[in-house]
Amino acid sequence: MLNNDPDSAHYPIDASRRDLVEEFRRAPKGPHSRELQMVLHRLRWESPGGRFVLVTVEPGKRWVLGRLPGVRGAPIELMHNKTYESLAAAEWDVFKLRWEALTGQAIED
Repeated sequence: MLNNDPDSAHYPIDASRRDLVEEFRRAPKGPHSRELQMVLHRLRWESPGGRFVLVTVEPGKRWVLGRLPGVRGAPIELMHNKTYESLAAAEWDVFKLRWEALTGQAIED
């Protein structure tokens, strides 16, 4: 796990690095290469338009996509049209959304 590496907050993401995308797709829970860890840290903390998150609806069974508000304490925007019954599928979808938001490049399945 990457612990507070100051370089990861500004790590440049090369949208052509589909090897990192495939590494995440193969093993969303890890272990991840150092380079993918840096990318994930940046994706998780910097998302134009708000950070995407997963909200548990039924523990271990169902999740819904959400977006954190820009103001602390404000409610999370829930996207009820984006629900998941597989955590792996949910995490993959969030990864794709974050990737596109930060790089401007969509990931095709």
